[in-house]
Amino acid sequence: MSTLPALIVIEGTNASGKSGLGVELARRFDGEIVSADSRQVFRGLDLGSGKIAPGEMKGVRHHLIDVCEPGEFFSMHDFQRLAYEAIEDIRARGKTPFLVGGTGLYVASVTEGYVMSGKTPDLSYRAELETYATPELYRMLTEKRPGIEIDARNRNRVMRVLEKLHDGDDFAAENEPRYDCLKLGVTWERSVLRARIDERLARRVKAGMIDEVRGLIGRGVSVEFLMKLGLEYRFITQYLTGEITSEDEMLELLATAIKQFAKRQMIWFRRDKDIHWLDMEADPIAEAEALIGPFLTAHGEAKT
Repeated sequence: MSTLPALIVIEGTNASGKSGLGVELARRFDGEIVSADSRQVFRGLDLGSGKIAPGEMKGVRHHLIDVCEPGEFFSMHDFQRLAYEAIEDIRARGKTPFLVGGTGLYVASVTEGYVMSGKTPDLSYRAELETYATPELYRMLTEKRPGIEIDARNRNRVMRVLEKLHDGDDFAAENEPRYDCLKLGVTWERSVLRARIDERLARRVKAGMIDEVRGLIGRGVSVEFLMKLGLEYRFITQYLTGEITSEDEMLELLATAIKQFAKRQMIWFRRDKDIHWLDMEADPIAEAEALIGPFLTAHGEAKT
């Protein structure tokens, strides 16, 4: 039996169905969901972020959705702190915590137990690091810290250490995991996922996603903030401000960008060999249940 408490993690790509799967599994195991999405923390960013609707929650309580106003600063450190608080609250009430989302760094900050100083990050330095390939980032790190023991392929871990050193923290603290995590991965074969992305995008546009962004701008949310959110908010903002001249062109560019992002998500998640990838073409709920039940039992947290 692990000495760390159990945490069920459901992670995967855009349009994969992880939110719905999380709800169904949480219902079966008396659970509550902690959302790990960098855009769903903001109020009013609903259709563009793919935020689960109240009716889709089916009575399952969700945490870390709508916790701040658009334009407010919200960091990975903020997310981690609130996620820890939510998970402990869920556990204290005898429920099973589920961490569900597609923002890889947010998920990893909890599952790997990132140690963070709480300092405001230098966003310009982070943007500069993003321009380098992973091998170059590793070279930069070993020049600063010769002999450092770190996975050269773990891009985000290498970037985090570089940022800490840049901020004047000469001691790159080790991770301190708080939970024993059962990680379940959700995605589809490439052609199926691309079709799901197209269908989901069309559905959200029909539901008023463009009007959502127009309304945010009308309420004073800055164009700069919306552009930094990326994907739906970036391309729709470019269309509404005239940078992209037609809706059809915008939607074509956006669909391509979402598919490229999903590919990058998979590259990120595939590096984690602890993720059990569910067969979404078969019966993913039954497959997940067969893993979750024994996992909780091994932690003395079986749900009946």
